[in-house]
Amino acid sequence: MLRRTGTRYTVNIVDGPHVSRHRPSVDVLFRSAAQVAGRNAMGVILTGMGDDGARGLLEMREAGSHTIAQDEDSSVVFGMPREAIQRGAAVRVVPLARVAGEIEAYGRTANHLGALS
Repeated sequence: MLRRTGTRYTVNIVDGPHVSRHRPSVDVLFRSAAQVAGRNAMGVILTGMGDDGARGLLEMREAGSHTIAQDEDSSVVFGMPREAIQRGAAVRVVPLARVAGEIEAYGRTANHLGALS
């Protein structure tokens, strides 16, 4: 889970219940990012089986976070990104080779706008 103390963010691993059939669950991380960081966060969901992360990524988008999903052509298993895309959770859908560039571009924009405070 993401936690905030002042201007500092930390991630804590908690021994909670299974969420989306997983523990740890990406949904838990993304949900906490939506609640704690909102528009100051960015969520990225990559190749994987099932739907873990799709609900949490949607919560991030609804909280104003920038969200990205890996595209089908570059995914080994398109389950997790597909679920996120179908739910409307992804602002952008990009191939794996472009994910790092998207993160860098968002970081430059966020820093320029003062969003990371």
